[in-house]
Amino acid sequence: MFIKHLSLASFRNYKTAEIALQPGVNLLVGPNGQGKTNLVEAICYLSTLSSHRVAGYLPLIQQDQSQAAIRAMASHADRDILIELELNRDSPNKGRVNKSPVPRVRDILGLVNSVTFAPEDLDIVKRDPTNRRAFIDELVIQVWPRFAGVYSDFDRVLKQRNTLLKTARQTGAKGSALSTLDAWDQSLVAYGSEIIAARVDLVERLRPHLFEAYQSIAVANNEPRILVKSSLLGTAVPTGWGDDDDTEDLEYIQTSDRTEIEALYAAKLAAVRPKELERGITLVGPHRDDLVLMLGTLPAKGYASHGESWSYALALRLASIALLRAETRTGDPILILDDVFAELDAGRRARLAGMVAGNEQVLITAAVAEDVPEELIATVFHVKQGEISHG
Repeated sequence: MFIKHLSLASFRNYKTAEIALQPGVNLLVGPNGQGKTNLVEAICYLSTLSSHRVAGYLPLIQQDQSQAAIRAMASHADRDILIELELNRDSPNKGRVNKSPVPRVRDILGLVNSVTFAPEDLDIVKRDPTNRRAFIDELVIQVWPRFAGVYSDFDRVLKQRNTLLKTARQTGAKGSALSTLDAWDQSLVAYGSEIIAARVDLVERLRPHLFEAYQSIAVANNEPRILVKSSLLGTAVPTGWGDDDDTEDLEYIQTSDRTEIEALYAAKLAAVRPKELERGITLVGPHRDDLVLMLGTLPAKGYASHGESWSYALALRLASIALLRAETRTGDPILILDDVFAELDAGRRARLAGMVAGNEQVLITAAVAEDVPEELIATVFHVKQGEISHG
């Protein structure tokens, strides 16, 4: 899979932009703040309907405009496909494939796959569970695009259920007054169990690719593993206070069997309902779970050095490439390396260059070309003040 041509309108700092990309390595070079990352962000958004930089899509639309447009000509196995996405500030977004409107924007998912490695990926290893959930959920949606609808349904049900819990807390509702909550519980369990099962399944599929990728990058011979911590297990009840800091007492879940997970989920919801009514918020489910990234016998968070954390974050992305290559029909995903070579030491730069050179398409952003290893023979584009020039 590779992008032949990318067009933008009113996207970030681009009133308009046109760039004819090539298979192999494409290097976007120029000073910081000129629009390099905006170009690759557009491709990332086409493949995941999310940005690696911001939540939501409104920041992608120029401030004085009501809409933005992304148009990409993608090619796979000698077949071209035109994908268009219209982002609207005050109306629903729209998508088109080969000029034909799609019923839902998420129907474009799966047509273009990409994997982005950026300095922010250190947060997956070092920071809050939110970052790790975002990593695995983005990958779930690329491997199984229908899950975009499952996540959307779960978020809708969760929001409604939280509203009911807050109302019940304020009014002191009891008994039959909580029957509506029972109905929402059934939907929450159905959608939430599907998400948890998909995460566990995907972690199992990712595990061998992660091991191979880490051993290829790192100097030390440590074994990386991913474990899934679930709020459905154990006797501890998350407090619901704070943003996301109460996963330490969760237990590991290994089953991806939907029926088993649904039974665990329903039982835990019943057990924690008094606490949920007290706090007015849903305390258990996939939105409260975490991935534990192990390095050897210790969790990488808090124990891995800065260099080991970089290696782990990069290994997660390289493992994602291998998984998408194996599990999807679009071949190599587009690999985006956003301003990362400047952050790596010489050894890691060389090893990364050797690992990515054979990918069907690689997009690299760099402030100076000297940050990129010479062995990566690239098509070079210069980006300055929103203007793109070739060569």
